[in-house]
Amino acid sequence: MSNDTPIEFPERQDVQEDLRALFRGAIRFTLEAYLEEELVEMIGAGRYQRVTQRRDTRNGSYLRRLLTGLGHIDVSVPRSRESGSPGGESLGRYKRRSEDVDAAICEAYVGGVSTRGMGRVTEALTGEAVKRSTVSRITKRLDEQVEQLRRAPITEPISYLYLDATFLDARWARKVENVSVLVAYGIGRDGKRQLLAVTVGAHESEESWTDLLQQLLERGLSGVRLVIGDGHAGLWKAVRGLLPEVKHQRCTVHLIRNVQAKAPQRLRARVARETVGILHAPSLAEAKKRKLAFEQGLGREVPEAAACLDATFSKATTYYAFPKKHWRRIRSTNGLERLHGEVKRRIKKIGAFPDRASALRLITAVALQVTAIWSDRRYLDMSESADDKENEQAA
Repeated sequence: MSNDTPIEFPERQDVQEDLRALFRGAIRFTLEAYLEEELVEMIGAGRYQRVTQRRDTRNGSYLRRLLTGLGHIDVSVPRSRESGSPGGESLGRYKRRSEDVDAAICEAYVGGVSTRGMGRVTEALTGEAVKRSTVSRITKRLDEQVEQLRRAPITEPISYLYLDATFLDARWARKVENVSVLVAYGIGRDGKRQLLAVTVGAHESEESWTDLLQQLLERGLSGVRLVIGDGHAGLWKAVRGLLPEVKHQRCTVHLIRNVQAKAPQRLRARVARETVGILHAPSLAEAKKRKLAFEQGLGREVPEAAACLDATFSKATTYYAFPKKHWRRIRSTNGLERLHGEVKRRIKKIGAFPDRASALRLITAVALQVTAIWSDRRYLDMSESADDKENEQAA
C-alpha cells in the first residue's frame, strides 16, 4: 500500500450520529441498571438469589420506548409477579418522553412555535414528529404557572398599580368570540416592577375588573398610592368601588390617541403634537396654560378634540402630585408595551385559541417569560428627596 494514499476522514454527520448512538447506549445502560436495583429492592432478592426475606418473584421484562433529546431509546424494564414494574421515579408512570423533551416543547410553544409546526421541530431534534394532540397535552403543564401566579401572596406594599387589557379570539361554546385579557402589574417600594395577575374574561367590564382587583386584595394588595389605566369606564368604576381612597391616573398615551381621533385627518398630526405638549408639560400650571392656549387656538377648529381633552384633563394630570422623577413612567401604561407585543405576536401565529383556558395558559407563560428580568432591574428610584416632597406639595 502506497504511503501517498489519502486518508478518508468520516463525514461530520456520521461522527455526530455515532456519538448520539454511543450516548443513547450509555443512557440505556444506566437506566436499565437503575431499574434492576429498584426491582431488587421491591422483591427483596437479587437475580437467582434464594433468601427467606424474598417478597416477590421475577416475571421477565418488556421493552419500553422512551423519546429523549438524543432520539428513541428502547429500555428493557424488568417486572415482578405481584408488584409489577419499577420505574415510577426514574422513568415516570406511562411516560413515553423524557422530561427535557417535554420542557423543550413547552419552551418552543411559548416562544412562538405553533402546535402544527412543533412536529418539524421535534423531528429535527429527536428524529420523531409529535402530534398536535400530544403538544396540547404537554403544554397543559403550564396550568401550574397560571395557578401559581393566581395564588401568589403579595407580601410587599405596591405603590403604583398598572391595569391594562388586550383582546384575542378564543372558541367559547363552539363559537369563536373576542375575549379580553386583563393584566395587572405594580411597582413596589423597592422600585421594581412585579407581574401581579393575568385573567381572561368574556369582555372588559366593571365586573371583570372587579373580579381581578378582588383577587389582588385577597392576596394582600396594599399601599397603593396611584392606579394607572386607560379610559375604560368599567375599570374606573371597579377601582372606585374597591380602592376608593386611591388616586387615578388616566394613561396619557391612550388619551392623546383619543383626542387625535376626534380631529380630521389633515389636522391629526398637529393636534397630537399640541396634546403631547400639554400633557407632558414641565408643571401642572404650565399644562393648564398650554391647554387654554390650545382651546383658544387650534381647539376652535376641532371642538370635539378640545372637549375630549377637557373632559379627562384632570385625570390625565394626576401624576404631577407625585415625585417629578417618577412622572415619565407613571403617566402611562407603556411599561406593558413589550408584553402586549409578545402576546400579539403569539396570537397572530395561533389565530383563534381552542378555548379560554388555553389562551390563559399561553398568555400567562408569555407574560412570565417577558417579565422575568423585572426582578433584576429597578424601574423607579423610590427614595424621595426633599425637593420631591416640595414638588408634590406644590403640585
